[in-house]
Amino acid sequence: MTPYPTITNGTLRVRLLSLQSQAYDEMIAAARTCYSARGLVDPEGAAAWDTEKRNGLSSSIFAAGHHTTLQHSHATFAIEGVTRQTIWSFLHSHPFYNSEQISQRYVTVSHDALTVPESLDAKQRELFSQTAEAQMNAYRQLCEALTPSVRDLYLSLFPARGEDKQTPKAIERRAQEVARYVLPLATHACLHHTVSTLTILRYQRMMTQPDAPTEQRALAEAMAQLLIQAEPEFAQLLQEPIPQDSFAVTDLLAKHGGVVDRQRAQKFVREFDTTLEGKTSKLVDYGAKNEALLAGAVREVLGISADEMSDDDAITAAMNPSCNKALSETMNIGTMDKLTRTLWHPHYSFRKRISHCADSQDQRHRMTPASRPILMAHFTGEPDVITPSLIDQCAQAKQIFDDANAHCWKTANALLESGADAEAVSMILPNALAIRFTQSADLLSLRHKMAMRLCFNAQEEICMASHEEAQQIAEVNPRIGQYLDPPCITRHKAGIAPKCPEGSRYCGHKPWLKND
Repeated sequence: MTPYPTITNGTLRVRLLSLQSQAYDEMIAAARTCYSARGLVDPEGAAAWDTEKRNGLSSSIFAAGHHTTLQHSHATFAIEGVTRQTIWSFLHSHPFYNSEQISQRYVTVSHDALTVPESLDAKQRELFSQTAEAQMNAYRQLCEALTPSVRDLYLSLFPARGEDKQTPKAIERRAQEVARYVLPLATHACLHHTVSTLTILRYQRMMTQPDAPTEQRALAEAMAQLLIQAEPEFAQLLQEPIPQDSFAVTDLLAKHGGVVDRQRAQKFVREFDTTLEGKTSKLVDYGAKNEALLAGAVREVLGISADEMSDDDAITAAMNPSCNKALSETMNIGTMDKLTRTLWHPHYSFRKRISHCADSQDQRHRMTPASRPILMAHFTGEPDVITPSLIDQCAQAKQIFDDANAHCWKTANALLESGADAEAVSMILPNALAIRFTQSADLLSLRHKMAMRLCFNAQEEICMASHEEAQQIAEVNPRIGQYLDPPCITRHKAGIAPKCPEGSRYCGHKPWLKND
């Protein structure tokens, strides 16, 4: 493929790495095939069609909402210099993408890898930059302060690895994973991001919505420009972005004090946290007949009556890995397996409070969607963070962490008082910032997420939330809940060795022994 130029906007760099050849022709060919008396139309046939007819067809089906033809072609972008906030709020806030992103858990963060919002004036930029530098310093101090505790924990799990050459790196990474909680949301990431041509057009249309419209616009426009450079005919399908004041949330917030209203946020936060009853994730709704629904669906698949297969037997057939070996597959083939698809019917909803960095990983489970907030609408003016357990257990680290967050909120309040916009202020808030939302999922998608996140290698908060969720499901649907397990226990029940599929990344625990 002919290399396309990189589009640069400030610190943001976007490159088109790949795009299916004849992407526009493929869209036309797919549309014509639907009504072709001669059978399949290939892209070459579509390319030879009259230009006016091609463009007329694409415009008419696009205007009518027949957009599946735009999902056959995908583009992969290399994105650098984008903030964690924009990734969370925009790129990863929908299900139709795939990303591979540099990890703050495993890669040391550079002190200059962040964006200072251009909307700030000189004095505001100085305050923002000084605070961001202090957060970066706190990150380095936390890495150092946490190392002894991390080393003790690691060697307690793997006493034989004391002389292993890889041990120092493993300890360093674990310390970084926790220390990153103080990093600002303005910190950069780089990623490979793959989306369909339809999603590129959606990005263009939705780029002015909260929380980061400035960076979102630069990013969406770069993607669209690169697409059009490669396939100019897509230009006729580009729509103007929705005006920022036309979003319903903009109007609603304007009627209730604007995006930032500390008193309103404080009242909301108190109300929300009370409903959690001390939990990270609280089950707030579930299907009243989840188990009966699942059992009935199993019998429907098999064509077996209720008097021949009880509900208990049907649920066991679908969810016990010793019966349904599809559950132990690492390929996540459940959506393609006739029996496992019965898990789509039970549903659960949870109210959650986790950190921004934990939710940035949680949202990657695209089939367990959530109503994530407009970030600054939750801003109370006071430090509102999730503290990792390792920091809580180390007095020196806790002091560094608390001081960094106090400094951060003091700056955020000062920036707001000086007239800085909410988008710019949100960028100085830390990864530790508490995010509150409701998340719902069908059992099939939730079970897959738990298979990944009940593992002790998972990010601490998501692991904790998943254990709480599994326990609460077991309380209301015990026949279902007994089969919500990490991969090692699932493989143990299925009789597969080794129990842990992670190889050298084995967590050091043996939860399957407790399951016997």
